[in-house]
Amino acid sequence: MRFVAVNGMLVEKERAVVSVFDHGFLYGIGLFETMRTYGGAPFLLDRHLARLADGCRRLGIRHEPDEGEVRRLIRRLLDANGLKDGIVRLSVSAGEGPLGLPEGPYESPVTVIFCKPLPPVPASRPLQLLRLRRNTPEGSVREKSFHYMNNVLAKRELSTYPWAAGAEGLFLDTAGRVAEGVVSNVFFAAGGVLHTPSAETGILPGVTRGEVLRLAAEDGIEAREGLYGVDDLWRADELFLTNSGQELVPVHAVYDETGAVRWRWSGKPGPLTERLKAAYRRETEREAANAADG
Repeated sequence: MRFVAVNGMLVEKERAVVSVFDHGFLYGIGLFETMRTYGGAPFLLDRHLARLADGCRRLGIRHEPDEGEVRRLIRRLLDANGLKDGIVRLSVSAGEGPLGLPEGPYESPVTVIFCKPLPPVPASRPLQLLRLRRNTPEGSVREKSFHYMNNVLAKRELSTYPWAAGAEGLFLDTAGRVAEGVVSNVFFAAGGVLHTPSAETGILPGVTRGEVLRLAAEDGIEAREGLYGVDDLWRADELFLTNSGQELVPVHAVYDETGAVRWRWSGKPGPLTERLKAAYRRETEREAANAADG
């Protein structure tokens, strides 16, 4: 990565800086969205920007993203960095403010966009149950905010499990119910029904999660959002994770905190996982084709 966009201007990454008085730096007041491009076009951009705009309103950040401008800027960034496709992060920081907690809105936010090459996507991943619990949202909903300490601590805990190489960490909420991964949402299938934890558990309802639920409804797959204990996972027929960068990734094993395998995949993605992966792939191929035509 050589170039970064700051407030709509492409600059070399060494010059991409924000003020030490920015409240994103001082107090963690900022939001971000991470997405993947297909054919140079960011997938589900409208939904990412809608979530970003809603969060900015709740935090008092005066920012209304322009979808057309964001699309053009992402395309310029990919070209400038020699990438056909990549992972894109769009951040909106509160901007400079006086020391102390503000009462009024943030009138001059800072936007930053950068992209990086696509990472390799594993055919499947293990899942490691974490001791650390998912913290409750700071406000009425979980924001995709700069305040990421719970996730960072979870990642550090994950590194202490020698048997869990390549694993995603699994949060439970404070009541011991299945919540989400460190950087993913969790789905499981049982008896032909698709399940995913409810937003009541304090999860971030991911954009990819929402798209999977939409595709399930379109394909006639019964899907439920609920409150589930770990025993519900142990009885599952299929397990998979979702995020924008890796799409849908089957889980092949789940470890508890002692290293015991509590659930194991038979070796082939289950039928619901396969149907949804195929449906998601069709949507991304359509996005790439539209980008090529445009």
